[in-house]
Amino acid sequence: MILHEVEKFERSEIEKLQAEGLQYTVKTVYDKVPFYKNALDNAGINPDDIQTVEDVKKLPFTVKKDLRDHYPFGLFAVDRRSLSRVHASSGTSGKPTVVGYTENDISSWADLIARALTIAGGKPGDMLHNAYGYGLFTGGLGLHHGAERLKVNVVPVSGGNTDRQIQLIEDFEPELLSCTPSYAVNIAERMLELGKDPRKTSIKYGIFGAEPWSEEMRHRLEELLGIKACDIYGLSEIMGPGVAMECHEAQDGLHIADDHFIVEVINPDTLEPVPEGEFGELVFTSLKKEAFPILRYRTGDIASITTEKCKCGRTTTRMSRVKGRIDDMLIIRGVNVFPSEIEHHLISFTELVPHYQVHIHKDGNLDKVSLHVEIEEALFNSWGKQLDCEEAQTLIGKLQHTIKSYCLVSMDIVMKEPKSIPRSEGKAVRVVDHRINNKVFQK
Repeated sequence: MILHEVEKFERSEIEKLQAEGLQYTVKTVYDKVPFYKNALDNAGINPDDIQTVEDVKKLPFTVKKDLRDHYPFGLFAVDRRSLSRVHASSGTSGKPTVVGYTENDISSWADLIARALTIAGGKPGDMLHNAYGYGLFTGGLGLHHGAERLKVNVVPVSGGNTDRQIQLIEDFEPELLSCTPSYAVNIAERMLELGKDPRKTSIKYGIFGAEPWSEEMRHRLEELLGIKACDIYGLSEIMGPGVAMECHEAQDGLHIADDHFIVEVINPDTLEPVPEGEFGELVFTSLKKEAFPILRYRTGDIASITTEKCKCGRTTTRMSRVKGRIDDMLIIRGVNVFPSEIEHHLISFTELVPHYQVHIHKDGNLDKVSLHVEIEEALFNSWGKQLDCEEAQTLIGKLQHTIKSYCLVSMDIVMKEPKSIPRSEGKAVRVVDHRINNKVFQK
C-alpha cells in the first residue's frame, strides 16, 4: 500500500497546512473577486483576521444561486484569457454553473485524481475503462487526466452504447472501471442477457460516484461483477471528482484531500455546525485553487465526517457515503425520505432487480406516492408472465410493509415487467415528480 505524504500527517500538521491555504484563498478572493470582497466587508472581516482553521466559521457561505447570479465568469479570480479549461453543470433548473481552471488547477486536479485512483486500488500500468460522460461534465475528463498522471492507460469510452462497452472490456481487459453505480448495474445485466458472466472480466476495482448509492448497492455490484466497489466524491463547484475517495482496504468512508479542502458539516436549517459523526450538509472551502477559489460552498449533500484514523493507515478526514441531497429529499406527509433509504431496503428483495423510480402525484390536497419496481426476469417467467398472480400480490405486500416499517411512509407499489424501468447510461432518474406545474419533473 502506497500512502501520499499528507495521508500520514498528524491532525496538527494537517491543520497547519489548511490554515496556510485558507489565508491564501481569503486574500485571493478579497483582492480579485468583487462578490467576495463585498461579502467579507459586509461581515466586517478583513483577510488578516483569518489565522486558523477554526476561523473558516467566520466566513460567509456560498450557494449555487451565487454562481448563477454571476454567470458566466463573475466569480472567477483570474482573467478569462488565463484559463486552461471551463466546465459547467447541465443547468436543468436554471442557468448552468460555470467553473474554470488555470494550468496549475488542472495539474493539481490531476494529482488528486491520481491519489484517488491509488486509494481505490489502481497502480501505474493498469487500464481504466472510463464510462463517465465527457464534455462539460467534470467526470470524464477529470478521471481521464488524473489516470494519465498515475501512468494508467485510459479507454475514453464515455457513456452509452452498452454492447460496445462490453466488447471493449472483454477485448482490452482493463483492471479499473469508472462510471455511475446504476450504469455499472446496467452493464452487468446486459452481459447476463448476452450469456456472459460479468464476474469473469478482468476488472478488479470499480470507481463509482456522481449519484447517491447505498451499501446494499455496493454489495450487489460486487456480487454481480466480482470486484471491489469504491465510492468517489466531488462536484464541479469545488473541483470535480477526486475531492474524496473511498479506500479499497477498509471501504469505511471516503478520504478527503485535506491539503486542498476544508470540510464542515452544518445543520441546513440553522446553519450551525453539527458534532463529528452526525449527519448534516457538507460545506467545502478550497485552499489552493487559482481560477475559481470558493468559500464555504453549501453542497446540498447530506453526510457525516470523522477524523479518526482509518484501518488503512490514512489520517485524513473521512466523509460517510452521501445519504442524499437536500433537494432530492422527499417530504411525504411530513416524513423526510431519501431515495437512497428506499434503495437500502429494496435491494434486500432478491425477487426484484435494483432499478426503481418514485413517482409523486397530487391527489386533491395530498401527495400520493408510488414506488415503481421491476420483477426479476426468471421469476416473472415462472409466474407465466403475469403480475396479477397471488405470488406477486404477496411480494407487493411484503415490500409495502418493509417501506412503511423502516421509511415510515406508505407507498403504493407498482410492479413492472422486466426491462420496463429506464436504464441509466449516466445518472439514474430515481424521482419523477408530477406535481410541478402539472409537468413531469425528474431528478
